[in-house]
Amino acid sequence: MRRSLSHLLPLLCLALFTAPARATELPVPDAAELAWLGERIYTNECNRQRDCLLGWNAGEDFPSLGIGHFIWYRAGQQEAFAETFPDLLRFLEARGHTLPVWIRDAGYQQPWPDRQSFLAARSGPELSALATLLESTMAEQTDFIVQRLAKTLPGLLAAAPQAERAVLEQRIRALLAQDLRLGYYALVDYLHFKGDGSRATERYQGEGWGLLQVLQGMADDAPALQAFVASARAVLERRVALAPPERNEQRWLAGWHNRLQTYLPAP
Repeated sequence: MRRSLSHLLPLLCLALFTAPARATELPVPDAAELAWLGERIYTNECNRQRDCLLGWNAGEDFPSLGIGHFIWYRAGQQEAFAETFPDLLRFLEARGHTLPVWIRDAGYQQPWPDRQSFLAARSGPELSALATLLESTMAEQTDFIVQRLAKTLPGLLAAAPQAERAVLEQRIRALLAQDLRLGYYALVDYLHFKGDGSRATERYQGEGWGLLQVLQGMADDAPALQAFVASARAVLERRVALAPPERNEQRWLAGWHNRLQTYLPAP
């Protein structure tokens, strides 16, 4: 499976920017670095706990599943955040994995009406089968996350004002030049963690909190990873300050800050 991961990165490099000659100059992580990336994401989201593969956070109206806590909505449910779990399910099917029959019967949509019923079903046959699938496909889930970065970056850059795009490209390159593994990790993990920042629905009081906003806020007079983390802290603090009070997002901020620190080189 590591070989199947490694073939994606040349595609990622080509997808980063619109100028192919420059894009091919980007360094490419190897299979071991990609395996490390998957481990980091699983640790960040789940602290490597199997029960966390089937999560539903208190105060949210949807479950978050897998090593990346992919969001899964009920039929007809409309929320501000991008849903990703059905795409992962179809990705796993395309890779030859057999999904539990009940998922296809439900049209790839989340069938539990609320958190209480979902948690009560976690030890039942349906969710136990899903947990087994998720536990056995961690490499493929990492593969899915990496592909998402490759597909997202061109649109992310296109969403920025024309005058900013070259600067944002340079900041992405600076992250990879400072530390290839950590640079990819910061880009992939933050994108998966808080989105790309281009969606009009992912705003509080008109302000976004995605990867685009972090890249826009980076200082160019500091090492790239440190500048990325400082900008991400400011973006997430702004999100919490602007969030609807009933979401009580302050409770998550310390954990978000701790996660950002893992993007930095060891002292």
